[in-house]
Amino acid sequence: RRLLPVVLLIGGVIGSIYAGIASPTDAAAVGVVLALLLSWQSGSLTRQSFTEGLMGATITSCMIAFILAGASFLTVAMGFTGIPRILAEWIGSLHLSTFTLLAALTIFFVIMGCFLDGISVVVLTASVIMPMVLEAGIDPLWFGIFLVIVVEMSQITPPVGFNLFVLQSLTGRDILTVAKAALPFFFLMVVALVLIVLFPSIVTFLPEQM
Repeated sequence: RRLLPVVLLIGGVIGSIYAGIASPTDAAAVGVVLALLLSWQSGSLTRQSFTEGLMGATITSCMIAFILAGASFLTVAMGFTGIPRILAEWIGSLHLSTFTLLAALTIFFVIMGCFLDGISVVVLTASVIMPMVLEAGIDPLWFGIFLVIVVEMSQITPPVGFNLFVLQSLTGRDILTVAKAALPFFFLMVVALVLIVLFPSIVTFLPEQM
C-alpha cells in the first residue's frame, strides 16, 4: 500500500508517453504535477517542503546547465580540431572485420563519451561512421540501438561521464563512490552489447514484424 503512490507516479509518467499524450520532455512536467498532487493528498506538501524541493531542483538544474556549458565548449573545440573525425577515419582505414570493427567502435565511443556528451559524440562522428558501417553490411537500425547502448555506457564512465555528475548531485557522494556504484550497470550494458551482437534478432525481430 505504501508503494502505491510511487507506482501511480511511475505509471502516470510512462503511461503518458506510451499513450501518446505527452513527449518524454512533457512527461517530466506530468511527473512534477503528479508528485505535487500525491504529496498534497498524503499531507506531506507544506510551504517548507515545497520551497526545499524547489531549491533542490534549481541547484540540480544549474549544476547540469554548467556541465552542459562545459561540454558544449569542449564539443566546439573538438569540432574545430577534427579529432573525432580523424579517429573515425583512422578506424575506417584499417578495413577491419565486422566483429573487430564493432569492438573498435565500442572502445572509440566509450572514450569519446568520457569527454563529450552523448549527442555531441554522435553528431561529430555519424557522417564518418555510417558509411563504413553500411559498407560492412551492418543493419543501420541495429547499429542505431548498438550506438545508443555504447553512448549510454560512456555517460557513466569517468572522468566526464555526464550521468555520474547528476547522480553525485542527487546523492551528495563523491564522484569516485558514484562511479564505483555505477560499475555494475556498465558491465550489464556490456552484456547487453554482447547479446545483441551474437543475436541481432533481439533488435530486429519486432521491426521486421511491422
